[in-house]
Amino acid sequence: MTELTAVVEEVLRGLVEDVTKVARKQYDAYQGLRNFACVTGRQDKLLVYLKAAPADVELVPGCTRDVTGLGHHGTEDLEVHLRSEEDVERALGLFRLSHAAA
Repeated sequence: MTELTAVVEEVLRGLVEDVTKVARKQYDAYQGLRNFACVTGRQDKLLVYLKAAPADVELVPGCTRDVTGLGHHGTEDLEVHLRSEEDVERALGLFRLSHAAA
């Protein structure tokens, strides 16, 4: 997971120049003017909570989930499951959408 975490951080920070990482107790927040992504680790995957509205994206079971109204770490409502670098590449459009929404 350490390598995957580094890849996700590189991708999120590389979206635009003004992205900063803020380490919280339960997650790492990535922000420009406001949070657009919150990353937390599990044993076998990373969970990324994005600012993108779940109603505006096609949810894929096992990959993305609407967590509106559910208790979770992070500040956003679209949960993305990342298990590999290929998952990160597939989520790149969602990362960009989330940054634009923030």
